[in-house]
Parts: sequence; C-alpha cells; structure tokens
Amino acid sequence: MKKIITLAAVSLLSLAFSTAYADENTIKQSIAKSMPTMKIDAIKPSEVKGLYEVLVGTNVFYVSDDGKYLIEGHLIDIAARKDLTEGKLSESHVKAINKLGTDKMIIFKPKTSKYTVTIFTDIDCGYCRKLHSEIDSYLAEGITIQYVFFPRTGKDTESYKKAVSVWCADDRKAALTAAKKGEAVKAKTCANPVDEHMKLAGEFEVNGTPTIVSEKGTVYPGYLPAKQLVEMLKGENAPK
Repeated sequence: MKKIITLAAVSLLSLAFSTAYADENTIKQSIAKSMPTMKIDAIKPSEVKGLYEVLVGTNVFYVSDDGKYLIEGHLIDIAARKDLTEGKLSESHVKAINKLGTDKMIIFKPKTSKYTVTIFTDIDCGYCRKLHSEIDSYLAEGITIQYVFFPRTGKDTESYKKAVSVWCADDRKAALTAAKKGEAVKAKTCANPVDEHMKLAGEFEVNGTPTIVSEKGTVYPGYLPAKQLVEMLKGENAPK
C-alpha cells in the first residue's frame, strides 16, 4: 500500500511538472508570436492559480496559462495587505544594478557608509545639480552616492556628450562636479558605459532625473534632500 501511495505521489508530481512546463512553452510561443521583440528572462507560476509571472528585464508581467491574456500591474494579497509585485520588482532592480557593476559608476563615498543609493542623473538637469550641490550633506548622513548617466535629451546630444567627457576625464568626480556647476569640461571620448546607463534607465522606466534607487531596489523619483532620504532609507532597513 505504501509503495502504491508513493508511486501515485510521484505520478502527480510528474504530471504537475509537465503541465507547468507545457504552460510555460505555450506562454513563450504566444509572446514570441505577438511580441517578437520582448525578451523573456524568466517564467514561473504566480501566487494566483492559472496566472504566470513573466520577468522581462526589470519588469514583471502576468500572463494566463493559455498565453491569451497579459496583465500589466501589481498583484496584491488582500488578506495580508501586501504588494506581491513590488518585492519582485525591487529584486530585479538590485540584480540589474549589480550586473552593471560599480566599475561603471561615478561614486562619492563618506568616511563611514551606512546606506548606498544609485542615482540616474543628467548633467543639465536643474534638480540633479541641486542634489549634487548638497553632496556633502548626503555624505554626512553616511549615504554613498553611485551615479549613472541618463541624458534625457538622448544619444549624441550636448548632455550626452558632456556625460561622455566627464567619464573620460582624468578625474571623473571633479569633472562631474564642475559640469554640474555649469563649468565647461574638456571634450573627450573614450570607451564608456553611458549607453549601458541609458539602457538601464529604459529598463527601470526612468522618465525624469534625478531618480534614486536604494540598496533594496526601491525607486524614489525626483530630488530628495539628505535628511528626508536618510529617513526613508532607515524605514526600509527597519525590522518588519
């Protein structure tokens, strides 16, 4: 009897696995046919029966198991009052930033770092300049600032060229500070990560600067003064 139960359990598990695999293939084929440019990074069952979670870059979508319907939005656990999608988005943000790597960022570090944020910045953006003019306030709060470029005017514009020149400068931090003060920076070109920064901004759906991303992957659009930012970061790191 025990052997029969064990075999039945294995059969059910095998059936569930093959069904899930078939559903994933159905979803992949449906998306490939309707949205051929969409690159799927992962597919897995969501918390809702019949609905699959599809990861595309740093975005999360939900697709029915027959591949006919796609839902763009957040999945909420009503009983737990919890946004299930937000946590997954945050995880994907952290992975994307880690994949870029700190060697492709311009970093301002305090003596003792308590928090780290990555900021999408545009040299010609007024609030980006305001934020950087207060860099000492952020450092005083123990916040490490990791800058990546997002020239909002697009590739090969003046803002883009300034970003490249800053990256190619002998002293990137000094060049960035000078550029944000409106000072001229010597035009230079070299191998640079600005296009990668812009691609990452697209994945994050950044549409304004500055955009601040915490270590936990939470996105804060717009300028935040140091005192306000540190309180938000403390809240993220507080015990739940």
